[in-house]
Amino acid sequence: MIRATTYRLFQTSCRRFNSSFSALNVEALDKWTRSEQKLVVPDTLRPEHLASLYATLPTRDGSAQPPDQPREGTPLSYGHHLVFFHPRNPERMLRPDGTDADFCPPEPWTRRMWAGGKFEWKKPLMIGDRVTAVATIDSVQKKGFGKGTPMVFVKQIIEFVREGDKEASIVEERSHVYLATPGNRRVIREVGNLPEPDLFVFPYRPSATTLFRFSALTFNGHFIHLDKDFAQKSEGYPERLVHGPLTALMLLEAAAFHMPDAKFRSMEYRAVNPMVVNRSVKLSGARENSSTITVWAEDENKVVGMTGRITLQ
Repeated sequence: MIRATTYRLFQTSCRRFNSSFSALNVEALDKWTRSEQKLVVPDTLRPEHLASLYATLPTRDGSAQPPDQPREGTPLSYGHHLVFFHPRNPERMLRPDGTDADFCPPEPWTRRMWAGGKFEWKKPLMIGDRVTAVATIDSVQKKGFGKGTPMVFVKQIIEFVREGDKEASIVEERSHVYLATPGNRRVIREVGNLPEPDLFVFPYRPSATTLFRFSALTFNGHFIHLDKDFAQKSEGYPERLVHGPLTALMLLEAAAFHMPDAKFRSMEYRAVNPMVVNRSVKLSGARENSSTITVWAEDENKVVGMTGRITLQ
């Protein structure tokens, strides 16, 4: 009852915020949507950087199996490209919440959340490769503008092309949602019809150190992962949030850990509910059919944070 009342009050405040919608520069948003957006970031898949990632992931740090070290000339593991190819913007160019302004809509739609994405592996990248990531906007959708909850969904397409190649080795879709309303009082989304985890269950606990290290590895200054006061007072969450790409990466890691001989073709995933620091998480997998695996992340309060589907070759 309290949660429902709080949500109604939040909806009322959103409608009041929306009543002055003429002050929101919708025309600027539409102009931004029509403009060409492109970001080209070259990088080298350095084993030293991957060694720091290995020390961060519980699947790689020696607690679940004997520790390993990345070696040049060996295949890059699934999802590990996520810690490369970040924008290198000086701090003065960041948004007030510490995020990069690249692909971010104009004011006031600047509160960013990771909504989901998809990876498609076409051919392996090798550790030590020189690779260029080319990111463009695939689509921009406006939702909730007539309901007092204006949201802008931005989907990027990123192609990762090895030096000397003409075609991409990895193609990624990356979706963010940008909010204009202050605070966040969303109710928990229920996820039904999840199967029994017949392939694996992998537990881990994302700590403040985990979040700090992953932020450092991805050059991500978003306060929502680092600043408790910001997460609580500015965003309305109970604590700092786990990065969406970290949860997606951990689902891939858990699947690869339990199926070391499997070859992945693609993974599509959706962020359902926020995952919070210092809450234990179960990463689960169940076979849907001979070529498809359902995966999901659920915290200690039975809240499902992310669902996904991995397709095998």
